Amino acid sequence: MKPGTNRQSQLRIIAGNWRSRRFSFTEQPGLRPTPDRVRETLFNWLSGHIEGARCVDPFAGSGALTLEALSRGAAWVLAGDTSREVVNTLRGHLQTLDCDRAEVRQQDAVAMLSTPPAEPFELAFLDPPFRQDLLAPACAALEDNGWLSADAMIYTESECPPSQLPRPATWSLHREKRAGQVWYSLWQRNA
Repeated sequence: MKPGTNRQSQLRIIAGNWRSRRFSFTEQPGLRPTPDRVRETLFNWLSGHIEGARCVDPFAGSGALTLEALSRGAAWVLAGDTSREVVNTLRGHLQTLDCDRAEVRQQDAVAMLSTPPAEPFELAFLDPPFRQDLLAPACAALEDNGWLSADAMIYTESECPPSQLPRPATWSLHREKRAGQVWYSLWQRNA
């Protein structure tokens, strides 16, 4: 993409209260929205865990995971991204949906996770930009700073197989799949 070009892409909410709603977002370097097919698989995996859950999405990007979780009944989502445009766009989508069950911060993900939360979260979504070595420090920060409930579920997207990911010893692999160049995995915390 040429500098100064603001190409727009769309995301679609797959299920829940806002099923089939579409939202635009501006493409950004490193932004890889979780595809519909992958999101559908992920939320099928989470079917017994999403209703009423507190979720954290520190690499929110397009907001696809945040919006899907809220549409499917998550109680609260804390989302973050470094881009002011991304944050403002996601806040606008939440306002359009008249949703007050989320907070969106303009903040670096690892910095955000370095401060303990007021209470732990049941679900975490970690899909950082690839080839920036952000996944391992984000996993460590979630674990080390009290972000996760005792039996939290953690979703990761990576360019390498889950067996090669550095992760906390308290996490066990629950599910994994591959779509093209992306490995997506669901982990269960056993504290």
